[in-house]
Amino acid sequence: MKPIVESRLPTKYGGFKILAFEADVEQMPHLALVSDKFIKGTEKIVHVRVHSECMTGDVFSSSRCDCGEQLASSMMHLQKEGGILIYLRQEGRGIGLVEKLKAYNLQDAGQDTFEANVNLGHPEDGRSFVPAIEILKYLNVKSINLLTNNPDKVRAFDDVDDINVIDRMPLEVGLDPENKDYLEAKRLVKGHLFGAKS
Repeated sequence: MKPIVESRLPTKYGGFKILAFEADVEQMPHLALVSDKFIKGTEKIVHVRVHSECMTGDVFSSSRCDCGEQLASSMMHLQKEGGILIYLRQEGRGIGLVEKLKAYNLQDAGQDTFEANVNLGHPEDGRSFVPAIEILKYLNVKSINLLTNNPDKVRAFDDVDDINVIDRMPLEVGLDPENKDYLEAKRLVKGHLFGAKS
């Protein structure tokens, strides 16, 4: 996987480079935000956040999830540590924005986020983290500390010989009465790790 374009991206958190990578739909490429403190080819452990797109949380600050707060916290942390944010264009665990909004209505009727996806004819979680792995390979990253509560993201690296997950770093932010049930479903159904490091 190679970038289509690379540009400078100053933010309120500090300076990044933004790289857009080839994807099935050119208008929606996967992205990498690389802190200007990151040195390509470094032997150091690199702090990494693999973040799946969530327009409602990331852009509109929805309190139905913790995504927007995770994104903001990650950018602050990664700029400070010289890390990398990989932004994967797989809205709603891979079902797209319109279907995710339909799932919201099912959640308001009492279903959890995973049940809602399934009842709309989708997998509980249809995401792939392979593009993130390919982007890290392009950036020649060998060892990472992964910012996540999701054990599936850690397991995605299990069979990757040339990238080692040294540590999982919790990312518990954005807790709100509106997302209490959502976060509990992530813990019960998918084993998300809250309140513990490993």
